[in-house]
Amino acid sequence: MSAELTDAQKREIGQHFVFGFHGHQVSDDVRKLIQEYYVGSIILMKRNVQSIKQVHALVQDLQRLAKDAGHERPLMIGIDQECGLVSAFSSTAQKSEAGTQFPGAMAIAATGDPNLAGECAKATGLEMKAAGINWAYSPVADVNSDPRNPVIGVRSFGDDAKQVGEYVAKVSQGLADAGIAPSPKHFPGHGDTHVDSHLALPVIDKSKDAILATELVPFIQAIQQNVATIMTGHMALPKLTGSDKLPCSLSRAITTDLLRGELKFDGVIVTDCLEMDAVVQEYGSEGGAVMSLQAGADIVMICHTMERHEGSVRKTYEAVSNGTLSMDELVASGRRIAKLKDEFAGTWNDVLDRSISDAEIAQLAKKNARLSAEAYARSTALVQGSVPHIDADKTVLVLFPETESLNKAVDDAEGVLRTKEGQVRNTAGPHYVAFADSVKRRRPNSKWIVYSPLSKTGGEIGAEVVGELKGGGLGAVIFVTRNADQSGWQLEYLRRVQEVASAASDGAATPIVMLASCGPYEVIGGSERVDGCSACVASFEYTPAALEAACAVILRERRAVGRVPVRGGGA
Repeated sequence: MSAELTDAQKREIGQHFVFGFHGHQVSDDVRKLIQEYYVGSIILMKRNVQSIKQVHALVQDLQRLAKDAGHERPLMIGIDQECGLVSAFSSTAQKSEAGTQFPGAMAIAATGDPNLAGECAKATGLEMKAAGINWAYSPVADVNSDPRNPVIGVRSFGDDAKQVGEYVAKVSQGLADAGIAPSPKHFPGHGDTHVDSHLALPVIDKSKDAILATELVPFIQAIQQNVATIMTGHMALPKLTGSDKLPCSLSRAITTDLLRGELKFDGVIVTDCLEMDAVVQEYGSEGGAVMSLQAGADIVMICHTMERHEGSVRKTYEAVSNGTLSMDELVASGRRIAKLKDEFAGTWNDVLDRSISDAEIAQLAKKNARLSAEAYARSTALVQGSVPHIDADKTVLVLFPETESLNKAVDDAEGVLRTKEGQVRNTAGPHYVAFADSVKRRRPNSKWIVYSPLSKTGGEIGAEVVGELKGGGLGAVIFVTRNADQSGWQLEYLRRVQEVASAASDGAATPIVMLASCGPYEVIGGSERVDGCSACVASFEYTPAALEAACAVILRERRAVGRVPVRGGGA
């Protein structure tokens, strides 16, 4: 059937996809996608990023490839740069030549300053623009109404819709000011669910009035300031669509009737990745691609698999050929994409004449490092208690939780160390090792140990931990948790540490400082086990930069000034 299409029609269809690829250089796969399928947008992921200069060279090669293939306009080059835990462009604990790490949504909201959020967004945007990136799949506009949410959580600015909207507006404007197209996500809202759409289809049983009062508030604010793009999400809203099996990203009632019609959004609509199980299990990426375009999406996103890339385009050829997908609607949609490219990608001269120097990178990095440090310093929150004084010659015992795969958007399945059985290996993540190094620089006698569920240790804490607690000379324990409200074994372990520490003391028990290194819900839920700590500190993310700021608070170099931007969820 595809033979019936003209070359011009195939070129038009290609503009309605954004695909990913593997590697730090142009691969045969992405070359084929650009040359043969005329794909108009590319998503870069952490797997594609080594340094700013490397990304610049890669983007230049991609753009030249598109120009030589006869593309009318440059490619949109997108990336998941939400900041915080989802920062595909930022440096990590292992590499330092990529972009600056800035606080994620909940951490920046803890500062109470939307203007600071806008400054950070513009700063990271300028780094991306220097590398040739022109599209960020950010900010997260979801209102984290359900504390159990396994995929949004600290990626949200909070659980107050109006406040979330203020931050979404500032971040969107900051990105746009840097020449980056923002994309608030995941329309119409992924916050009020405890199902991860990477793994299954969340069903949110709310009326239109209910989502207008909460979920849609941040998106409406973004639309009112003429945001360039919006990303649709994979959740079902049966009271709006009539189906509990249809993702909103594939629904015309959501994409066209609600977003285009009622909310008057006239920018580009892009879907979330169609390789997520919320779509694949029922429709496949290929079927989902056609349904998304039929629903009124402008651009369909598929991030990982070449077979699904090609299959989705071919399936779209078939749908146009047999009349189930309107070519006229695609052409009208293509005009929106062209407008987006004109505004944020520019001309071929704009993208191919863009050079980058070591001096430019160094200047941006120096300026942004100061802004990042200020933002993180203002984000750390003391939730309860008071931070104890710890003598410089005393040993500080740092306890980290065993690594778990809790959030597929954050715990990159391509990089997680697993056993042959698929279990996450009992290793300390590099972020936590970086935190241990931060403590050790300040307290040279510090030690760190990874703790595991008591179910693995016969109900008792490890002998090494007991030895440290009973050995004397211990100045404090820093007990690190990660979403312990969802992984209750961490709090059980904390209770046993408290018991042993108390029994081992002659007088005052060894002070225990609890550090909630991700979601803050375990320290705001009123748990008696948390109340037994000297202090509870929240960092809102476990990036090295956030943990460094938390270390400065715990060791009393700086006062905590952050405030938790969500209500309690129970621990």
